[in-house]
Amino acid sequence: MEPVIRLSVSVDSFTYSDGTRAMSDIGLTVHNGEFVGILGSNGSGKTTLLRLMDGLLKDFSGSILLDGRDVRRLSPREIYSKVGLVFQSPDDQLFAPTVFEDVAFGPLNMGFQESEVRERVLAALRNVDMEGYDNKAIHNLSYGQKKRICIAGLLAMGHEILLLDEPTAGLDPMGEYRMMNLLTSLSKDKGVTIVMATHSVDLVPLFLDRLYILSKGKIVRGGTPEEVFNTPDDMTQVKLRLPHIAEMIYRLKHDDHLPFSKVPLTVGEARREIIDLFNRTDA
Repeated sequence: MEPVIRLSVSVDSFTYSDGTRAMSDIGLTVHNGEFVGILGSNGSGKTTLLRLMDGLLKDFSGSILLDGRDVRRLSPREIYSKVGLVFQSPDDQLFAPTVFEDVAFGPLNMGFQESEVRERVLAALRNVDMEGYDNKAIHNLSYGQKKRICIAGLLAMGHEILLLDEPTAGLDPMGEYRMMNLLTSLSKDKGVTIVMATHSVDLVPLFLDRLYILSKGKIVRGGTPEEVFNTPDDMTQVKLRLPHIAEMIYRLKHDDHLPFSKVPLTVGEARREIIDLFNRTDA
């Protein structure tokens, strides 16, 4: 059975009001429950693309379909009942004094009864590993906790598709992995469809199902991380790089002529390749 397409994006062009052409020749699809990354350097157009997908920017040439329907013909309520955008900075999104009030704001404005709102808030907090924080003051949360509360606010509204703008930005390395593990759990265990804009190439191979590279407002490559990360030269052209471990093995393979069978993208894959190389050499 073919996976259900939730978002289908085909943007011929998008130009800002000042005449700046921001997007052209964009084509991508997002399937139900998929964890998709949009990888690009600063200024590549990642945030603009997310805003187009969320229906915030409508004056474009082409089409963006949400469950087969043009987002420009949907009401904000129809879009926001399914899709939610998480900004790069949580301080741009959080506004209520306490965690409960902030997460409850959306469901209350959607007309749910107070008892259901409470159930939705508590369930959303459980889903982002913030159970027991409902009475906590927002200003007492860490940066990473604030990002989780932003996600909880969308989950409480019933959003099935999350669009996240640099969700790991501003987090320490442990915070990055906790955030990525959370998003992976939401995708794999809860069936939430996730599109993440990022420039963190080292995190991508560990978590994402599919990846698109965005450069100067254009999609220049798409596929699995293994298909997308080919050579350092290709990445340099779009102001990116290979994951560190892939860069090292690539140089050992091509510059030092060590007979690696492939270029791994993760430490675990590299370990297996190195052990296999030693075993073949010893034999």
